[in-house]
Amino acid sequence: MDLVLVQKVLVALFASSVVAIGVAKLRGKKLKLPPGPLPVPVFGNWLQVGDDLNHRNLSDLARRFGEIFLLRMGQRNLVVVSSPDLAKEVLHTQGVEFGSRTRNVVFDIFTGKGQDMVFTVYGEHWRKMRRIMTVPFFTNKVVQQNRAGWEFEAAKVVEDVRNNPASSTTGIVLRRRLQLMMYNNMYRIMFDRRFESEEDPLFQRLRALNGERSRLAQSFEYNYGDFIPILRPFLRGYLKICKEVKDRRLKLFKDYFVEERKKLASTKPAENNSLKCAIDHILDAEKKGEINEDNVLYIVENINVAAIETTLWSIEWAIAELVNHPEIQEKVRAEMDAVLGPGVQITEPDMQRLPYLQAVIKETLRLRMAIPLLVPHMNLHDAKLAGYDIPAESKILVNAWFLANNPGQWKRPEEFRPERFLEEEKHVEANGNDFRYLPFGVGRRSCPGIILALPILGITIGRLVQNFHLLPPPGQNKLDTTEKGGQFSLHILNHSTIVAKPRVF
Repeated sequence: MDLVLVQKVLVALFASSVVAIGVAKLRGKKLKLPPGPLPVPVFGNWLQVGDDLNHRNLSDLARRFGEIFLLRMGQRNLVVVSSPDLAKEVLHTQGVEFGSRTRNVVFDIFTGKGQDMVFTVYGEHWRKMRRIMTVPFFTNKVVQQNRAGWEFEAAKVVEDVRNNPASSTTGIVLRRRLQLMMYNNMYRIMFDRRFESEEDPLFQRLRALNGERSRLAQSFEYNYGDFIPILRPFLRGYLKICKEVKDRRLKLFKDYFVEERKKLASTKPAENNSLKCAIDHILDAEKKGEINEDNVLYIVENINVAAIETTLWSIEWAIAELVNHPEIQEKVRAEMDAVLGPGVQITEPDMQRLPYLQAVIKETLRLRMAIPLLVPHMNLHDAKLAGYDIPAESKILVNAWFLANNPGQWKRPEEFRPERFLEEEKHVEANGNDFRYLPFGVGRRSCPGIILALPILGITIGRLVQNFHLLPPPGQNKLDTTEKGGQFSLHILNHSTIVAKPRVF
């Protein structure tokens, strides 16, 4: 960066600090703000708390400052709530007031400034997008139409693992094959398409671009330019890369999937009953003028990130915990053998007869929550929460991981113990019936993908456990379950090598 720009930035920082001090003095007497560490001009609390605002660090701050606290990150207000009562207030009681989404400079790029569903502000556009996406994606009818496909994809995973000689000896990185399975599960729903193998060139391009998008969006590297706009010139290179990745992804979605589906539809009679997959419904909404072409592409973008990656993280966490807790793995296997019969492959309707498998899934989502802070909320206007003033356009984080791992609310929460959901927590479900446990959120902006995620998790984990003994690789007693956090994600740091010894029925 040239010297003139550096000088301008320094002058602007000085001017901003003077203005910030003046504003703080003027507003400090008027507002009753939540407690929190004392901010400094311009930088706020950024220099004190750093970039990594993960669920564990925010839990530590909650222990110091209470169930609601405020962090001033540069020019952004960040309000963190860490109690079931306040979670209910944000997500349910005042769900309209806090129902918008805040986006940072990178998410602005990847969502076209909120042209999608997940990151748009609460209002007419969100209601329209939610309605358009619900019928083709998020109903029980969709589950029943697609469950055979999910079962087929799980069977293909079992077959490929059995046929790989390394699986039962040195082990394989099972995640790679499961990633192909998850893409097939969702691309069947979206486009009535699947990829034959991990070597498929189109699948490799798609996986690489989606992976780069996730890395860029979830990184903490760009926080300084987002928190302090005057420093944004230093982000030019980063934001340029983000825009290039976004453009390449949307072009790939359009050229290879959306346009291909349009061509196929043009060769068939236009009948409502010919709508076979989700994109047909979405393109029909575009034809009616309800949404535009960009909205169509951003819906595809949402599904690629929100549905595929998060479910894959949860499958990977569940497998790691079962490998590290062989006694729990054996209980899951014994339950399926007793209820279904040895070698009888689990199907989606069987889930209701397998309470221990359901408990394992719940416990995975509790201890290893894929989105531990949920997707951030925002209040468009000044609001009140717990008696405090919340300035307009504050970023509101619900620390759902802390709610589900607070020792004051849960018995031995640090343990992976599925039995809790058959004993003292047997009434608790993943749908948000208890505000201590919100893996998918609750209320207007909850994750509608719960209706797909739970059966896919059950089928996949069930098939793997009933067909294989899952073990750590030679020379290891346990898998490394070190966490890797992002802006609001949680996945496993190192993708584990797993030995899968086939069972003989």
